Amino acid sequence: MSKKTSADSSPAPSVVSPSSGLSRRSLITSSAALGAAALGARALDAQASVAPAAKRSTFPAPAFLQGTTLRVVGTGVSLLDPIKTQAEQDLGITLQWDVKDGLTAQQIAVTQPQAWDVYDQWFNSVKIVWGAGVCQPVDVTRLPQFANLSPLTTEGKINENAKVGAGDAPVRLLYVQPDGSLLSDPTEQVSMLPLYHNVDAFGYHSEVVSEEDAQSWAIFYDEDYKGKIGLLNDPATGLMDLALGAQAAGMTTFEDIGNMTREEIDAIMAILIEQKRGGQFRAFWNSFDESVNLMASGEVVVESMWSPAVTALRVRDIPVIYASPQEGYRGWHGGMMLNKQLSGATLDAAYAYIDWWMNGWAGAVLGRQGYYFAIPENAREYLSEAEWAYWYEGQEASEDMLAPDGGVVAKAGEVRDGGSYETRMSNIAVWNSVMDEHQYLVGKWNEFLAS
Repeated sequence: MSKKTSADSSPAPSVVSPSSGLSRRSLITSSAALGAAALGARALDAQASVAPAAKRSTFPAPAFLQGTTLRVVGTGVSLLDPIKTQAEQDLGITLQWDVKDGLTAQQIAVTQPQAWDVYDQWFNSVKIVWGAGVCQPVDVTRLPQFANLSPLTTEGKINENAKVGAGDAPVRLLYVQPDGSLLSDPTEQVSMLPLYHNVDAFGYHSEVVSEEDAQSWAIFYDEDYKGKIGLLNDPATGLMDLALGAQAAGMTTFEDIGNMTREEIDAIMAILIEQKRGGQFRAFWNSFDESVNLMASGEVVVESMWSPAVTALRVRDIPVIYASPQEGYRGWHGGMMLNKQLSGATLDAAYAYIDWWMNGWAGAVLGRQGYYFAIPENAREYLSEAEWAYWYEGQEASEDMLAPDGGVVAKAGEVRDGGSYETRMSNIAVWNSVMDEHQYLVGKWNEFLAS
């Protein structure tokens, strides 16, 4: 991957091919090494009973699909009970969902292709799963709504002034080329159909941490919060947060923060080991619940977090704010891939299922968790005016905002941290990524943890 000198510059498009020469064993090893970036559902409770959207789907049920079974492997981010129930009702199919943590879902996709039909995961797993040769391209000519996808995914940024962001931006791995490689050059075939996304940052206890200090990722190295910093235990995503902080603090620089060289990895790790030995970092979390409990107990006051964790803390009346770092967010995007062996009625059912998703009903359910849908206007059809104004437009809540399970996630009068959809998604510093030197990075991360 070519290097650029500015975070606003776009690295040369990634090229990923199922015939890249990578062995199945090396792909499995890479998948296993992804660690906590892919661990755990981002949902408040992957198996919770989630209330369906108030407005019912009006998607027409194709009669020819009656009785077809579709097996979907993925995570609790999107495999929610009300979505399954509504999709089965609308489509007349049976959905067999295999809900796993992200790492396990990736491993199943690569090592057990006979066990699934649709893979529902995140774009930073595309290199591994597509590279394993277990998927077929998604034919966008079979999806009438594809033309309505947000330019965030199809072009790389939501508006002209937005940052594309370094790393594995979806557009860089989206379009399947004639030779099977993945580039940003548009074709009628894509590797993964983009469906839902969000940005991640850090949460902070507003009664302890000043708003001014929380403007930058550099807070991870602020001595005022020494011993009160919580980190995601992950050699990819966790490191990315720390690298953004080190660069913001002027401690080091990266030519391409989304695809570091070995020398750059060595430099950031030397900094991290020194900081860890000096007591700067309090704890490393592996699961969603751990991240919530660390902040709830007061053990940490600044922490790498997923946005639903902030929601879970606010439900407990713990004053945690999700930061809007001036350097930009870390972005992630989810979607669906099709098994290479799919054909006939099952393949038709897979396309009908994806098309149903693009209709927006499921996107509205995810919207109540704070996630965005790849065709915002379609999700809007199933959100109330108050919900759309709060979640997407960044306006003050005119009434209490309810999560999919019915709990209050924002009280009337509150404003979403970070503002509107366009504001938040215009400021992505880097996307969740699998670097070229990922396995080297994993070894160095383990050295850091052991230091």
